[in-house]
Amino acid sequence: MGAKILAPEQATADDVVLAWEGEDVLAVRLPQLADSLDHILAAMERRHGKPLSELDRKTKQAVVRTLEARGAFSVRHGVETVAGALGVSRFTVYNYLNRENAAKSE
Repeated sequence: MGAKILAPEQATADDVVLAWEGEDVLAVRLPQLADSLDHILAAMERRHGKPLSELDRKTKQAVVRTLEARGAFSVRHGVETVAGALGVSRFTVYNYLNRENAAKSE
């Protein structure tokens, strides 16, 4: 997900410092959520073996479902980022999301 491991003395207030037996041993700097979305999209491309924009419609819908489950659309500009990666419009991404939510409520 793009986290970095740091020496404890390099930690800032936003980092997670891990201790062992009362002594700080390392710090972890977590990426911004928007950066995580880029990592998730890259991992999905690796999994499918080609750019997401080259996937068929059904597979793109499955990608959107996976991304929704991972919270991708809670990120600012998440829909726009995903639409760009999939090579579709924002409207299409919203349609995929609405179709999935309608199926869940039935």
